Amino acid sequence: MRVIDTSAWIEFLLDSETGKMVGPEMPRRDDCIVPTIIQLELAKWLAREASRELRRAVLADTSKGVVVALDTALALQAAEICRSRRLATADAIIYATAQAYDAELLTCDGHFKDLPGVIYFPKGRP
Repeated sequence: MRVIDTSAWIEFLLDSETGKMVGPEMPRRDDCIVPTIIQLELAKWLAREASRELRRAVLADTSKGVVVALDTALALQAAEICRSRRLATADAIIYATAQAYDAELLTCDGHFKDLPGVIYFPKGRP
């Protein structure tokens, strides 16, 4: 199972050089863990950057995985990750969700690059 971070989704959707490297690492959607915070971040980006049809298609695609809402246990785990790993709240929720589901995190966000269980592709590099 994998969590596809918002940054990886965006690079993939942009079909950037990084997105071309991320694409083969993206699992089937039913093998994805999808924190609702990623749906929120994607919806915000798509509202600015994409057509209505693409917005609907991408958000429907994210719903094919295991969608995970923030609950108290996950919030407490994310709070500890904020403290111990010095991650921002949204990043801590994403990482905590990946850990809670024993899933890898596929990302292009440098905040995650040295954390266990992370598959990292830096932006802008061939």
